[in-house]
Amino acid sequence: MAPTLLELTASIVSSHASMSEMSSEELLQEIQKVYSSLQKLEGTMPEQIEPPEAKGPSVSFKKAFQSDQVFCMICGKGGMKTLTRHLGRVHNMKPGEYRKQFGIPRSQALTAKNFSEARRQMAQDRGLAENLAKAREIRASKLKSRKSQPEKPAKAGRASSKKKKS
Repeated sequence: MAPTLLELTASIVSSHASMSEMSSEELLQEIQKVYSSLQKLEGTMPEQIEPPEAKGPSVSFKKAFQSDQVFCMICGKGGMKTLTRHLGRVHNMKPGEYRKQFGIPRSQALTAKNFSEARRQMAQDRGLAENLAKAREIRASKLKSRKSQPEKPAKAGRASSKKKKS
């Protein structure tokens, strides 16, 4: 069951009051402000908000993915290097949902091309690929050595100590 405006107001004001000192007069004013704001929001929200599926892209695919920046195809916001954080915070959406909504192929990165290239170059300069390959070799050799060793039998000491207590 959805909370009423009064319950929401009480929750918001109590949270605010717990973080800052308020006189009784300030508290009453805060309750009135929050309640009236929630009433306004309740009256205007359904008309203003449309589900994102109902709208087409606000930006074309070609404009959305440029070499130096990316634009959000939902709201048109640009100047970003990557879309993942924006999608999660602003639109409460995962990258897979975004790709599905606009038909973006998996091969298309949700980052600016220059940003991806810079990160790739940095990783190569630091030798991260070589380090990863070495770590995989070490792990594979450890797994092989474990498989080649016979399994150790379960300790008999525990079972025999239980029998002695009985």
